[in-house]
Amino acid sequence: MNAQTQYFSLQGVAGSLECALDLPADAPRGFALVAHPHPLFGGTMDNKVVHTLVRSFVTLGYAAARMNFRGVGASGGTHDGGAGETDDMAQLLAHMQEQYPDLPFALAGFSFGTFVQAQLQKRLEAQGTSAERLVLVGTAAGKWPLPTVPAGTILIHGEQDDTIPLTNVFDWARPQDLPVLVVPGCDHFFNRKLQHIKNHVVEMWLR
Repeated sequence: MNAQTQYFSLQGVAGSLECALDLPADAPRGFALVAHPHPLFGGTMDNKVVHTLVRSFVTLGYAAARMNFRGVGASGGTHDGGAGETDDMAQLLAHMQEQYPDLPFALAGFSFGTFVQAQLQKRLEAQGTSAERLVLVGTAAGKWPLPTVPAGTILIHGEQDDTIPLTNVFDWARPQDLPVLVVPGCDHFFNRKLQHIKNHVVEMWLR
């Protein structure tokens, strides 16, 4: 992605996992895990929304880690419907916590990646811990059984998303009293609207 990008692999249950880490110019104040969209529909860790989320966190002074899910790129295994992908993301989290044991962490995802990160957050809560904050873009409400997420979660969605309709996100967010940041005229993939993701994440994070 840039000169600061480091590529590495982790040994997962289903095989080797291809990972990347982007670092800020100075010592990181935290780290973020960024999850990509659906592997069976072309989703990879090089997705442009994933890149935008990575840049957002690097701008905030966070190290940003991502991986190719099972069966994508150089990652071994086959798609597991979200369960195995959540296991793999938990493994990436454990690896990052070994590297940065005293730093807070955030979870971020796009589309299918929001399902994985919301599931991981629930698992962490059951273990008595939690991410500092979640950022969910193109939240997969209505596509998969998305669990509830903590107050303060940043939700960003396109007004004209025809993959995950905005009404689905409202129906999921409403009982949780979660605000939804809507980008007018925006489709699911944020074509020509990527700058709004970074602007919203950075602005909301610093509040």
